[in-house]
Amino acid sequence: MTDLTSDVTLDGVPATAPELAADTPIMAFAQLQLAAPLARAVAEMGYTSMTPIQAQAIPVVLQGRDVMGAAQTGTGKTAAFALPLLQRLLKHENGSTSPARHPVRALVLLPTRELADQVAQAIKSYAQHTQLRSTVVFGGIDMKPQTLELKKGVEVLVATPGRLLDHIEAKNAVLGQVEYVVLDEADRMLDIGFLPDLQRILSYLPKQRTTLLFSATFSPEIKRLANSYLQSPVTIEVARSNATASTVEQHFYSVGDDDKRHALHQILKARNLKQAFVFVNSKLGCARLARSLEREGLNTTALHGDKSQDERLKALDSFKKGEVDLLVCTDVAARGLDIKDVPAVFNFDIPFNAEDYVHRIGRTGRAGASGLAVSFVSKSDARLVADIEKLIKVKIELEAIEFEEDQPDIRKQGRINDGRRMYAEGGHEEPRRGGHRDAGPRETPQAAQYPRQERAPRSSPSRDPFFDKPYEPAATASETAPAWEASPARPGARSVSANIKPKRRVAALFKAE
Repeated sequence: MTDLTSDVTLDGVPATAPELAADTPIMAFAQLQLAAPLARAVAEMGYTSMTPIQAQAIPVVLQGRDVMGAAQTGTGKTAAFALPLLQRLLKHENGSTSPARHPVRALVLLPTRELADQVAQAIKSYAQHTQLRSTVVFGGIDMKPQTLELKKGVEVLVATPGRLLDHIEAKNAVLGQVEYVVLDEADRMLDIGFLPDLQRILSYLPKQRTTLLFSATFSPEIKRLANSYLQSPVTIEVARSNATASTVEQHFYSVGDDDKRHALHQILKARNLKQAFVFVNSKLGCARLARSLEREGLNTTALHGDKSQDERLKALDSFKKGEVDLLVCTDVAARGLDIKDVPAVFNFDIPFNAEDYVHRIGRTGRAGASGLAVSFVSKSDARLVADIEKLIKVKIELEAIEFEEDQPDIRKQGRINDGRRMYAEGGHEEPRRGGHRDAGPRETPQAAQYPRQERAPRSSPSRDPFFDKPYEPAATASETAPAWEASPARPGARSVSANIKPKRRVAALFKAE
């Protein structure tokens, strides 16, 4: 059985939720009095105890109140909004085959495709013993299968904003009867990138609805913006705002850009890590780093936004099954992905946004398990580290890393993958792929048996001796007037501009009359 309450505290419960101020909060799913189909599904999934965010959010959502919930990553926020939503939607449950009897009642919006697929699977698992229908729509794949599911009718729709707008414009999704709206990873949904699409989607919804916002990080600006979409919300904060999990061991190493791969190899070997996330800031850097690590003997795959949806899902599935050791990814995998027993997260690049650091290291140490978060800090990352320090309110100490002398220099193995070509010193030729740039010529048994003969220097091709002579001016050069001096005009000659070409004389035959 799964206990979801390990090593999590109840500190920081705000005074804005008076109904939650009971001396002993509800901590067991059996005390929630869930409907029999939902209770059966929860028991089959192995849930016995609730996390603090679940214990505080579920009763409030069951009352139909708006909620803005903030909790650390890996504490079960999906169940905190999915279970009470399904409980309240059971009154609309019916076995009719008519699509009109199954309008969209709950809308769950998420920023990434992978997270949308994961949340949709969780909701389907919770509702497996009910007659409530659910589906997921996201971009990167064909719209036709999604359209067929929507035409059948669904009560719970999980979607990313862009693809949902496509279906709304195609008249595939009608949101006029939506009663509940959930913004998961709300801080990302309310930023400047998603806000225009989100505002368009909300314009299609009824004014009277219940809105739920959940995330691990909420900046003051996002909180002010969120309040404009909520009606008398209950704010639920488990532990300190923007805090990282206490079970995650965090290290910041001062490493140069050229030594990061070397440091990654050494920490993987020293800690005996079998799997890890490796986060970078750019799609191109993600693909290059994955190829480099693959050449260096690590079983690696890449996950970034330029890959097709099938490739992204296949890479994620391989990592979940343990077929891949390192998942090199951008921040597309930083939010919400729940992969159990991942022991470590590496920040190969320090994230540009401090909030993304909290989400990145939340991929390890989930559900109270221990984890390791390692960040490589170069000289240009001082401001980014200061932003992280300000957000998590923890003093960051940079550590030095000593490289093992007997370990080969990763920087000099194979072709450098950062777009630059490294040439050997002393004017020698660049070594071939896989060779050491400081190594001399390679000796082979065949070379020792048949020594190389010195070739005579190649003679230069014959040249015309005319081009080897020095310049000799013409003999009549001093006697000839310069071309720019006007020549004396001939008497009786008509002066004609030099730009006027003379008429061409053409022979003609004239017929005599």
